[in-house]
Amino acid sequence: MTPQTVLTNANLILEDEILHGTIVVEDGVIADIAAGTVAHGEDMEGDYLVPGLIELHTDHLEQHFAPRPGVRWPLTAAIQAHDSQIAASGITTVFDCLRLGSDEEGGFEKGEMRAMSDAIQQAQTEGRLRADHRIHLRCEVSAADVMDHFSEFEDDDAVGLISLMDHAPGQRQFQTLDQYELYYKTKRGLSDEQFRAFCERRQMQSAIYSDKHRHALAAICAARGIAIASHDDATLDHVEEARQFNVTVAEFPTSMTAARASHDAGMGVLMGAPNVVRGKSHSGNIAARELAREGVLDVLSSDYVPFSLIYAPFILAEEVDHIELPDAIAMVTANPARQVGLDDRGRLAPGLRADLVRVGRQDAIPVVRQVWREGRRVA
Repeated sequence: MTPQTVLTNANLILEDEILHGTIVVEDGVIADIAAGTVAHGEDMEGDYLVPGLIELHTDHLEQHFAPRPGVRWPLTAAIQAHDSQIAASGITTVFDCLRLGSDEEGGFEKGEMRAMSDAIQQAQTEGRLRADHRIHLRCEVSAADVMDHFSEFEDDDAVGLISLMDHAPGQRQFQTLDQYELYYKTKRGLSDEQFRAFCERRQMQSAIYSDKHRHALAAICAARGIAIASHDDATLDHVEEARQFNVTVAEFPTSMTAARASHDAGMGVLMGAPNVVRGKSHSGNIAARELAREGVLDVLSSDYVPFSLIYAPFILAEEVDHIELPDAIAMVTANPARQVGLDDRGRLAPGLRADLVRVGRQDAIPVVRQVWREGRRVA
């Protein structure tokens, strides 16, 4: 039995209210929550205590593993560096995105993501990691080799989420060539002829592979009980397809039409927290704050900036009239937990995991002061 931990004089962000009070932790779970302060607890000095943040979609690990073109950093060192930033941002459960399917953007060779998953699980077993790490497979369904890459994960119980994505021009995120040209031609320095050939290849691959790969991966997820995320849905047809595949998370819808239809169908509409912080999408699609104002934003993801996940809820609570701070915090805690079936975390309630974050707020930008995972201080 572990010693009892008492945290008092805190503003506890519950699902439907903020309670000034005390939380008691025993054996890694929340034993009690009560109003008021006690003399024998650790003084939180009026700071907020929120549930540990739950991250469903982060590409941040790639930045540590492949920090420059052609560079591969040692796996365990890359994972630990990533984990340190994740935990320091208040994230206690993270679904690390591993990219499957080669494309002309670069991608990874077969075996690299399998090795990454093994290294994550080994590091976790060895007690190297502060957060609870799970696997999110980002499957580029238009890639010819995506199923070959996926075959290396057929028996991996760490896989908790699979997203189905197609980044070909004219599809989903890039419905117009104007957006695609900025994202690929300009960044890659392609000539007009090279860009035209590049687009034709990607569109041909999408036409050949996307539909059959979506169906194959959805069937596997259904059989194994893995949550599915759609990606960059833009139209009602996209949403209907997602509904037929029993998608639970609608990642980064690119239109209000798709976001509203996904939300109404019971999917958790996920948008990037950096989009909230910046006030706009980096690829020119719909702003997350606009979805929030319309009541169709359910989940936030840090995407490429871990700290944005604790920053964005405070912005929404201040700038969107009908969103209170408990509602905004639920977008990074209780809501993502529900969308992927994690019923043991994401809320401050007796019997749940004591994944906790102490957050100070002196101005617009919050400060993560302390983090506990299952009652143990990790940051």
